[in-house]
Amino acid sequence: MRDEGLDLAIRAAGGVGALARTLGISQPSVSNWSRIPAERVLAVETVTGVSRSLLRPDLYPQGGGEAHDAIDEIDLLRAREYDLLAHLLGKAPVAETLEALRGLKGDSSPLGMAHLQLADAARTTTPEAASREFFDLFIGLGRGELLPYASFYLTGFLHERPLAAVRADLKSLGLEREDGLKDPEDHIAILCDVMAGLAGRRFDAEESAERGFFERHLKPWAPRFFADLEIAPSSRLYKAVGAVGRTFFDIEAEAFEIGE
Repeated sequence: MRDEGLDLAIRAAGGVGALARTLGISQPSVSNWSRIPAERVLAVETVTGVSRSLLRPDLYPQGGGEAHDAIDEIDLLRAREYDLLAHLLGKAPVAETLEALRGLKGDSSPLGMAHLQLADAARTTTPEAASREFFDLFIGLGRGELLPYASFYLTGFLHERPLAAVRADLKSLGLEREDGLKDPEDHIAILCDVMAGLAGRRFDAEESAERGFFERHLKPWAPRFFADLEIAPSSRLYKAVGAVGRTFFDIEAEAFEIGE
């Protein structure tokens, strides 16, 4: 039986299928939920507009609470940035996603300017064009222009040792592979999703786990991937996504170095 928070999210999204699409996961995965998983709460809040305190009041009590207060505002913003990248790199944007991107705000900082660039790109992109672009970049006829996997970028092949290392770390975090997940766990979208969970304190993990996961599984190759995404022949909307990812990952790497 679904709980009230999950029902609210499904109604706000326009149905189980619509919620699954906006989250970039399979419909059966959402259908099997009895309540929203802890690691999905902030992403669901972002795509539905339903407050986390209504989605999971046990984790986010009304008016705040220990679970929410313990998370620094900067970490919440970082988690949302990772959520954004995971969402865009995991599945082709639908109309609702493009509309949300058009409302992105920015400032004169490098990341703020990248957000404004992404918002501008979304305004000139249709769902059909975004779907074709995503297909050409990441799927293709045989293969896409880019292979967004740690194994490929680090070894030149898929399903190599970097994937095994990711799986070992996911197991240590108590994270299991979702039903219906087709991509190997070293896909950039999945790794960003895990970082969103670590930054947002959605997992029961030591603080050091976040930095370790970033430095082992993203820092060695993700900046090259985002740079490649910016110059890929099919990139239009995703040129801006690449700029956001490259800029954000530069900030993350510097912040982790300062925190040594």
